[in-house]
Amino acid sequence: MNFISTRNNSPASSLSDAIAAGLAPDGGLYVPEKLPVARNLEAGADLAATTATLLAPFFEGDALAPELEAICREAFDFPVPLEPLATPGDHVLELFHGRTAAFKDVGARFLAACLARIRRGAPRPLTILVATSGDTGAAVAAAFHGQPGLRVVVLYPDGRVSPRQAHQLGCFGGNVTALRVAGSFDDCQALVKRALNDAELQAQVPLSSANSISLGRLLPQMSYYAHAALSHRAATGRELNFVIPTGNLGNAMAAILARAQGVPIGRIVLATNANTVLPDYFAGDDYAPRASVATLANAMDVGAPSNFERLRWLYAGDDAALRAAYTAIAVDDETIRATIRSRWQQYGEVFCPHTATAVHVLETLRADGVDGDWAVAATAHPAKFESVVEPLVGHAVEVPPALAELLARPAQATPVPPEYAALQAHLLG
Repeated sequence: MNFISTRNNSPASSLSDAIAAGLAPDGGLYVPEKLPVARNLEAGADLAATTATLLAPFFEGDALAPELEAICREAFDFPVPLEPLATPGDHVLELFHGRTAAFKDVGARFLAACLARIRRGAPRPLTILVATSGDTGAAVAAAFHGQPGLRVVVLYPDGRVSPRQAHQLGCFGGNVTALRVAGSFDDCQALVKRALNDAELQAQVPLSSANSISLGRLLPQMSYYAHAALSHRAATGRELNFVIPTGNLGNAMAAILARAQGVPIGRIVLATNANTVLPDYFAGDDYAPRASVATLANAMDVGAPSNFERLRWLYAGDDAALRAAYTAIAVDDETIRATIRSRWQQYGEVFCPHTATAVHVLETLRADGVDGDWAVAATAHPAKFESVVEPLVGHAVEVPPALAELLARPAQATPVPPEYAALQAHLLG
């Protein structure tokens, strides 16, 4: 299978080349030339086996194809359980059991396993450049730490991630460097995109991306939605609907792509924080990226969601059809707080701020009379946001062992201004 740019102004690429490049030469995002139909998926298979089956058509004819099963086994060494919530018909898909306690461990570990093979024997190291609004950077750092021939440079908005997120970002050292940028996530993302499109810089320092713009992160994220939906249908005979908290739209795009291939997924509803670019668009406004605002659900503080290009590509630019297919609901900080507090008081459930946005959206849907079986994508462990969660639930949140091990390390990050020259100098230096 070949891969093309969402902007249709670059030559088709192999999967390995698309993963290694990150962005297409014209600045677009890589997408499959043709979306395959999902076949041979079986309920009861483990996550690694489900992923290998689902992704086999995308890897067909590529140098990585013979190693797909090994890549999946290497990447998916932790569970992604679908657990019931206290409210009838409601579930939570727990995506936070990886090393950094966030769903991004899934895509980051898969991407690292791919790039380690693609770059095997390369004469120069490849620099993985990643902008993070909270969780991506730590997941990428953990996945690539110590990998020969690969280095990681993480940019994050100084003061706009939780203290524990910031500590994770700077605790690896070695081939991982953290840059704390005096700006927003959108500033970080713009710097990364500019560097990836800088041919002169790339000639001196080979670069790739590990943000959700990376095909190597997006494709494996389809698997946990497929795995949960198949298991649920086998157990109940019913489709599973999803509410997905989203910022850069990568996690939701993975579910949308899985459903487009025929995976038995029902409705997909998007939950955002006070950054309302997507809710405004789906309500009928023009798509209008804008500066992001800081919220409690900081990993979703995105004013220009990159994967919107892929979503428009899937619907061939038909805005009316796209708007008819999805709903996006914004949740403000006070409602996030109230949801965390009330779910603990009523049901003994504890959620991170991002998951709480989706829980509130599901509560809103139920109040409006929506039926069926639903799952909230729980994107991070609440212990990563103790300064928000613990005052609301009135007790300390137990820290998972893997996260505790990272928090015990010393951490360091380099301050930089939100200027391209500063990033260039760091990469070249």
